Amino acid sequence: MTLRKIFWCGALPVLAVSAAVLSFAGCSTAQPQSSVPVVLRVMTYNIQHGAGADGRIDLLRTAEAINREKPDIVALEEVDRGVARTDRRDLPAELAALTGMKSYFSNNFDFQGGEYGNAVLTRLPILQETNSHYHMIRPKEQRGIIQMVLDAHGRKIVFMATHIDYRGDDTERLLNVAEVHKLIEHYAGLPIFICGDFNDHPGSRVHQRMKEKMADTWEMVGQGEGLSYSSLKPAKRIDYIWISSTNAIVPLKAWVPQTQASDHFPLVGEFQLK
Repeated sequence: MTLRKIFWCGALPVLAVSAAVLSFAGCSTAQPQSSVPVVLRVMTYNIQHGAGADGRIDLLRTAEAINREKPDIVALEEVDRGVARTDRRDLPAELAALTGMKSYFSNNFDFQGGEYGNAVLTRLPILQETNSHYHMIRPKEQRGIIQMVLDAHGRKIVFMATHIDYRGDDTERLLNVAEVHKLIEHYAGLPIFICGDFNDHPGSRVHQRMKEKMADTWEMVGQGEGLSYSSLKPAKRIDYIWISSTNAIVPLKAWVPQTQASDHFPLVGEFQLK
């Protein structure tokens, strides 16, 4: 059940009570809205600026890959806005229009006359939004992490979207994870999702360090290897949905849809908020 259906179902008792009052018939009191279970569907997707496995830029294909999974929140990596290679288009705004969601984009560095970074699509009300740049030890590609506080049917949740260093030496990735840990402390007490391309495999030092503060959704409810890269020849699990290590978020299932809309497959998880 998606969040939108839960909202609708949650409204039914209120309508029933109203009808009963009008007809002077006795009825039991409806439960408060806060008691309604909240189920969220979360996706993380490295969209390679809309370029598919065939190298062709087709944002409609990207949007279709998202819409098929009916997510409530999507973390997007490798997103262009005003960049020459994508004809100066505003990819976050276009994807928002194509999916019916709100978008938030933050620039991590200037590229080909435009901006390049991460984005989030969401159906939930946005209460806070910001982006932090990581301390970089190598030049050229600045990276960052989006942090949002969202209203999930009356419950505040934290959603973060990031894409960290890709090089063989994991020094910078480990530094990035240390900065993520500090952000987690800032949002202590709230349910937290951290999504993105971590460019490292399960069991790596980066993976183990993340597990000190967060739980790997795929390890909890995923079936199989969960390989998300590359879409031409899946060989690596480097895309993750991390959740705070409390009982506030209960993972229900996770899956990797097959699509050629990017060089990555998306990763999708479904969760219940207690």
